[in-house]
Amino acid sequence: MRRVPRPPHGPVAIATSPWIVVGAGVVVMVVLLFVALGAYRGRSPAPDGARPPALPVPSAVVAPSVSTSVPSPVPALPGISARASGLPPSAASGSPSADPTVGSSGRPTPTRSPSRASSGQPAMTGRYRVVQSFDGGFIGEVAMVNASARSRGWTVRLEFSGGRLVTAWVEGVPQGTIRQSDDGFTYVSGVEVSPGGSVSLRFHMERASSTPRECTVDGVRCDGL
Repeated sequence: MRRVPRPPHGPVAIATSPWIVVGAGVVVMVVLLFVALGAYRGRSPAPDGARPPALPVPSAVVAPSVSTSVPSPVPALPGISARASGLPPSAASGSPSADPTVGSSGRPTPTRSPSRASSGQPAMTGRYRVVQSFDGGFIGEVAMVNASARSRGWTVRLEFSGGRLVTAWVEGVPQGTIRQSDDGFTYVSGVEVSPGGSVSLRFHMERASSTPRECTVDGVRCDGL
């Protein structure tokens, strides 16, 4: 009698039965499908009309504050108040009447007499001195005092025998106007001196005698010559 052969077991059985492999694949796909469906249903859908979350808006950029340096006012000397300085309109235009002693017609006009205080003393007094001498030049000074009862400007006239003016200045206050000539210069103040106040004009001269031929303040001769 022949024995009936037994079906093979293990891998040989799987290889000889393809329907087993197909069935296992179908089962795996079904399981994966149920897992994916469950994960999808687990998400809570957004309600109707809900807006997406707003993105954070960056705050406004504030520029760093820059400290602007404001120039400090020019220190004024005691008894001095600033006023507008510069060339008179007639002098700036270059017209013949720039000289205060010459009128618009070209004829000399009478000069104003020196202003004086009520007691007969000049309203503005000046004293001349040499501040420093050196080879080829010197620094001079005209110190002025307002002896009147009101604030006033001033005009200094200096005449030398030859030489050359390098510069003239008043320290610590707005500068005035210089008008040079062949024999010297005239300085018109850029400040007003209050009653009893004082101010000093300094200048640098080259190749000139330290003693001027003439020194006047508002037409009044300076002391110290």
